[in-house]
Amino acid sequence: MRKLNIICLIIIALFFAACGDKKAPSEEASVTTNRPDSLSTAKIVLFFGDSLTAGYGLDDPSQAFPGVVQNKIDEAKLHFKVVNAGVSGETSAGGKARIAWILRQKVDVFVLELGANDGLRGIPVSETMQNLQAIVDAVKAKYPDAKLVLLGMQVPPNMGSKYAYSFKAIFPGLAAKNDMTFMPFLLKDVGGVPSLNQKDGIHPTAEGAKIVGNNVWQVLESVLLGKG
Repeated sequence: MRKLNIICLIIIALFFAACGDKKAPSEEASVTTNRPDSLSTAKIVLFFGDSLTAGYGLDDPSQAFPGVVQNKIDEAKLHFKVVNAGVSGETSAGGKARIAWILRQKVDVFVLELGANDGLRGIPVSETMQNLQAIVDAVKAKYPDAKLVLLGMQVPPNMGSKYAYSFKAIFPGLAAKNDMTFMPFLLKDVGGVPSLNQKDGIHPTAEGAKIVGNNVWQVLESVLLGKG
C-alpha cells in the first residue's frame, strides 16, 4: 500500500471511550507528517476530522478511509496527496481550537468530518453548527481558493428524535451556506452493520473503512477533476 501522508495531533483531553482516546503528550503536542518534498507539485487534500478519519482501532492508519482515497487517487493517476489530520475523540470545539495550527499546512481541498462526538455527547446543535462554521471560515480566510467538502453525520435515535433530526440538519445547511460539496452520511452502507464495525459498534473495521473510502471517493473524484 502506498504511503499516506499522516498528521497526528495529540492534545491533552478527557477520555471519551465511545469515540477513542486522546493521549496526553509531554509538554508539546507532537506532529508526524510525511509531506511531499519541496519540489513536488502535488496538490494537498486535507481530511480534518475525528477518530473516523484517524482510523481508530485499525492496525495501520493507512487503512482509514483517507488512505483508501489516496489509493484511489493513485490508481487514477491524479497528482494529489492526502494529509490525514484526524484526531480520535475530537469535537467541533476541539477542531475549532486547532484549525489555525493545521492550516500551516497548504490546503487545496479541505474535507471536513466532525460532529459525531458532539452528537454522542448531546452538545447543543447550535454550538456544533457555530464551531463548524468557524472552521470553514478559517479555511476560507487562509486559502480562499481551496475547494471545500463536507461529510455529513447522524446520531442514533436513542439521543432523542428531536435532537437526532436537528443534528442531521446541521450538515446540509452548512454545505449549502458555504457552497461545499456534500456527502449526506459518511457511514453509508457501514453504520449499523456489525460485520463492518469494531466491537464498539461505532468505528469501521478495515473492510468497513474500505467501503467508506470508496463512497467518499465517489463524491471527491469530481472535485479533484475540477467538475465539482
